[in-house]
Amino acid sequence: MPAPTPAPSPSTRLAFWRGALASAPFVIVVGPFALLFGVVATEAGLDLLQVFLFSASIFAGASQFAALQLMQDQAPVLIILATSLAVNLRMVMYSVAMAPHLGAAPLGTRMLMAYFLVDQSFAASQTEFERHPDLSMPEKVAFFFGSVVPVASLWFVASMLGAVLGAAIPPSYALDFAVPITFLAISAPMLRSVPHVVAAFTSIVVALLCAGLPYGTGLMVAAVVAMSAGAGTEVLLERRGQRHGR
Repeated sequence: MPAPTPAPSPSTRLAFWRGALASAPFVIVVGPFALLFGVVATEAGLDLLQVFLFSASIFAGASQFAALQLMQDQAPVLIILATSLAVNLRMVMYSVAMAPHLGAAPLGTRMLMAYFLVDQSFAASQTEFERHPDLSMPEKVAFFFGSVVPVASLWFVASMLGAVLGAAIPPSYALDFAVPITFLAISAPMLRSVPHVVAAFTSIVVALLCAGLPYGTGLMVAAVVAMSAGAGTEVLLERRGQRHGR
């Protein structure tokens, strides 16, 4: 018989609930964001099962909105896939940033964390791990999954609620306010260095200049240019620092 799974330690349980508490403020914007997706998805012709599968299989709000908009515009499948991937390129950077903290976790655990790695769970976990670098691996894993609970559960429930209510939600509620506020709340505290600021400013400028490109491809252009600008700035600063250090 397999050995029984050991019960979580008090410190691990505490880390889990700290994670849930850390991401709890995000429900203020995740709820309206998810409601809006449910409404827009049903308006686009998706039924309840399709809305649920859309959210459950992708679980990436901005990417879901981008894909849905392109589907409504009857964009080619390759454009829809490429745009969705471009929107989620930040998850690659999130993974790289989390690897030093969670890279030693079991493969199955990391695969599950990859699914639940979203803006909110990354922001809460990264902040916690930087503040408390002495946390054990079980505590870090518990904190991460704790940070997921309020966000994921609300996203699934609210998106289905939006799909059920549909047109019953008045347009005057302007639920789309949640989209920019979410990213502002997550991105602003992370602009801690000159390369970060350069990348953010570049992405804004290029996205505005390329807004007229078809099928939202301007977003992909802005992402590539912004990452290149941020990386280039970091290299220049490192070289300058090395010259001054001589």
